[in-house]
Amino acid sequence: GFLPLQGHVVRNWKVRWFVLLQDKLLYYKIEGGKKEPSPKGRILLDGCTITCPCLEYENRPLLIKLKTKTNTDYFLECCSREERDSWALDITGAIHAGHPVQVQELHRMKNSFKLLENISLHNIVERMYDSSTGIKLTRNLDQGNRYKETFTGSALVDWLISNSFAVSRFEAVTLASMLMDENFLRPVGVRSTEATRSSNPSEKFLDDSTALYMFAESSKKNTSSKEEVHFNISELSGTIVKQGFLVKQGHKRKNWKVRKFVLRADPAFLHYYDPTKEDNKPVGGFSLRGCLISALEDNGVPAGVKGNVQGNLFKIITKNDIHYYIQASSKAERVQWIEAIKPLT
Repeated sequence: GFLPLQGHVVRNWKVRWFVLLQDKLLYYKIEGGKKEPSPKGRILLDGCTITCPCLEYENRPLLIKLKTKTNTDYFLECCSREERDSWALDITGAIHAGHPVQVQELHRMKNSFKLLENISLHNIVERMYDSSTGIKLTRNLDQGNRYKETFTGSALVDWLISNSFAVSRFEAVTLASMLMDENFLRPVGVRSTEATRSSNPSEKFLDDSTALYMFAESSKKNTSSKEEVHFNISELSGTIVKQGFLVKQGHKRKNWKVRKFVLRADPAFLHYYDPTKEDNKPVGGFSLRGCLISALEDNGVPAGVKGNVQGNLFKIITKNDIHYYIQASSKAERVQWIEAIKPLT
């Protein structure tokens, strides 16, 4: 699948097509909409160590770090926590392929939870407050309100795992719920507050990038003015239905670039992002109301499509008659996107 990779010499981000084999991770360049036949590079997994979640880049919470036996660092970015954890588990399995006992231990640890005896909740909170290694506090927006010094549920889960307070996301959610029950943390905003009303203890804390929390004694929310918000809040406030990397043809130059697509409902919008950029702002998007979507045949290049494309194309025509040509990585993925988008048109 597609993953952004940080370069070794020029420290910029490039999207590459990754293929995981038993002993190596290959990555390919996409040129003109098609994967090049020879790999651009390879990461040898023998003696490799993996860090996930990796919090070395504050703006990129979905990183996996691989350190090879020769001490070369590779940073890969996924587009969702589910995808990141799936890649991390598969890569870890490949690293330990010759050691089945280690693989069994990995699965056992991910499915069990016990608070370490020498760790107290007070100790965890003190570590969270640490100015250099603690949880990063940021301003966040929720329902038009701007909150100071908050963190998201998924950011706290990542932090607990990276600081070895928990092994799996299930453990970290359990631990975060305990911190909330003991009044160390409190929810702010609609999503996290509503979750606390759940009768199921495991659903009171949300491992979610839209659920906001703060330290219990931290302060107030500030309502933001419209001038402070540089994007349309309503169109970005919908529930995320599906997200992933797809290849899109440009409108002007007709070149093909990998974009991260995010499909939202209520309101129904499809936004796309440049995964090589540091900010997390869409570079484009459109309402799905009144759109037409269809798969394109793979035998030949349809009119309106430029370049030597890989295949698995589909087309979206907006109600303003703007045509978007998009490539999925497989026929199955194309079907999944079409089936997810159609009900929202």
